[in-house]
Amino acid sequence: MEYTIEDVSYVECFRYTIAMAKIDDIYGAADDYGLVTSADARALGASDAEVVQYAARGRLERVARGVYRVPVWPYQEQAPYAIAVRAAGEGAYLYGESVVALLGLCPTDPRAIRVATPRRTRRSLGEGVRLVWRRHPDRVTLYEGIACQEAADAIREAARTLGPARAVDAAREAARMGYVTPAELAEIEGEVGAHA
Repeated sequence: MEYTIEDVSYVECFRYTIAMAKIDDIYGAADDYGLVTSADARALGASDAEVVQYAARGRLERVARGVYRVPVWPYQEQAPYAIAVRAAGEGAYLYGESVVALLGLCPTDPRAIRVATPRRTRRSLGEGVRLVWRRHPDRVTLYEGIACQEAADAIREAARTLGPARAVDAAREAARMGYVTPAELAEIEGEVGAHA
């Protein structure tokens, strides 16, 4: 059977339409930070090879292993935290002092990001990101669209590195902003303040 030029152009047009539909679906699946994972793309029908091709063509930007960013998405200050959590895999969440930093409760070291995960992993998450294995996962909630350890627990954990006085200040700021209840504030002041 012979193909005419019209047949070939129809096939190429069809392929182009399918590829455009896939990237549109991937863009639609991006989270609040413009991030999608390879697993997200697979669920939408795009193979890993296609995702790599999208990145090579500038349609996606690889920001971590298996994590891609929509290149036209505006930069957000919290993006490094979101990237670290997405790169750590399913069930990961921001932990301890990093939650305090994300919420702006007190000054912290911006170069250090702590991410907890309930699964053991050897994955490298990049410079400054420390993975903490938690056999029994903490209470987790969303802050700024990122899975995080609840603020009261994060402040208790951060007291080890922040010091008791700064941790109590962070708890008071968290209470003022509505991240912890008055009862949780009293507990933190009692627990952490006793070590001052």
